[in-house]
Amino acid sequence: MPTFVYMTSCDGCGYCVDVCPSDIMHIDTTYRRAYNIEPNMCWECYSCVKACPQHAIDCRGYADFAPLGHSVRVRREEEKATISWRIRFRDGREKNFVSPIRTTPWGSIKAPSEYPEPTAAAMNSQELAHEPEALKIGALPALKRDQLKQGLV
Repeated sequence: MPTFVYMTSCDGCGYCVDVCPSDIMHIDTTYRRAYNIEPNMCWECYSCVKACPQHAIDCRGYADFAPLGHSVRVRREEEKATISWRIRFRDGREKNFVSPIRTTPWGSIKAPSEYPEPTAAAMNSQELAHEPEALKIGALPALKRDQLKQGLV
């Protein structure tokens, strides 16, 4: 569902441009309004939709998600710490979905350079760097070699 911008609601703040991972949201130099320069290249991450303080960015739904003639509205509500999705069908029915905002504050995630250099044992491990620490567990469960099935043909 690529995004599009309601030009009458957009104030040209540029939050969508800053947050777009595929760099396809741009500000029109004449009208100072955001627009999606290449909808076909949209990753459909909805970062721009969620970041827009004016709620000026919407998404087009796929036919299996919501039939033709529908509208999809997304609203980020900071005071409630939620993101609300409202789908209105052609026959007037509405479906509403609410999910919590699970983003972390800027600067709260450690950079890779802030972690200690991995040891030789860590380099030979199957775990990803800092995996148990990030999952807040002591160690990941793993099968020992003698626990694996032998002789499968």
